[in-house]
Amino acid sequence: MLRKLLFVIIIFSNSLSYGQYLTDYGFSVGASNYLGDIGGGEGTRRDFVMDMKLNATRWNLGGFYRYRISPKFGVKGTLNYIRLSADDANTTNPPRRARNLNFKNDMFEIAAIGELYVYKVNDVGGTGRYTSDFNLYLFAGAGLFYSNPKGQTDNGEWVALQPLQTEGAEYGKFNFTIPTGVGFYYTINRKYRLGMEIGWRTTFTDYIDDVSDRYVNNYDGISNKTNQAHINNVNQDLPDEEKLKLTNFIAGSKRGDPTHNDSYLTATVNFSWAIRSRSKYYRSRHGWVLGKKGPKRRKSRAKF
Repeated sequence: MLRKLLFVIIIFSNSLSYGQYLTDYGFSVGASNYLGDIGGGEGTRRDFVMDMKLNATRWNLGGFYRYRISPKFGVKGTLNYIRLSADDANTTNPPRRARNLNFKNDMFEIAAIGELYVYKVNDVGGTGRYTSDFNLYLFAGAGLFYSNPKGQTDNGEWVALQPLQTEGAEYGKFNFTIPTGVGFYYTINRKYRLGMEIGWRTTFTDYIDDVSDRYVNNYDGISNKTNQAHINNVNQDLPDEEKLKLTNFIAGSKRGDPTHNDSYLTATVNFSWAIRSRSKYYRSRHGWVLGKKGPKRRKSRAKF
């Protein structure tokens, strides 16, 4: 009987402590990279991180607000500023080097994300004070991002590419994204949370880098930046049967890969403040302490 009573007391006390810290808010900072048509590795296109170049890694900043629905689930709203860029000059793939395109894109992303907590340690270190905990979670959600790719001209000026329709195609600056990934956070002194997330963004556009299909212009210094002198420089390292020609890059020739949409990756360090709140049980029992009316009591009348 005593063991059962102790078990009930532990469960009850844990539920109360959980109810006190349902919410936290904070900021994130980290690195970002993308998988698209510009830059990449030595061979042809490869999926996921296999075709990413570390020297194209840029940064991101963000803020978030999280609410724990239950011990297993949480929801989070995020707002992020993400910088992406890539340059054909940094790849060892000869056709891409000869293409000679580059871009940068400063994007703003807003998303609603659900978190599934798959592993939890309620009392890190076994101190008995329950001031530190660890949570590992998976996340997925939906978001909207603003994208405005820019390309560099021969004289080094950055030009917005979306209005130019460099491939003769119209595309919007606002697009949907599906963020998925894994993360964890560690609570310090019940009030502060330090964590990390690695997230992959699936998108529904192939124009984060303004490259998707075919050339519509011959050499113009923006949408088509190659020339014979640049191609000759690339050909120096190629055998005769693989040497490139200027005709490989004229109007109508392949410029990108329209069969795969662009995507991007973020890795962030997160810091947040936990907000102290009261559980439903506490409010119902002790609301009068907070200046609220307590539960109504039934008036009894003597029967005689």
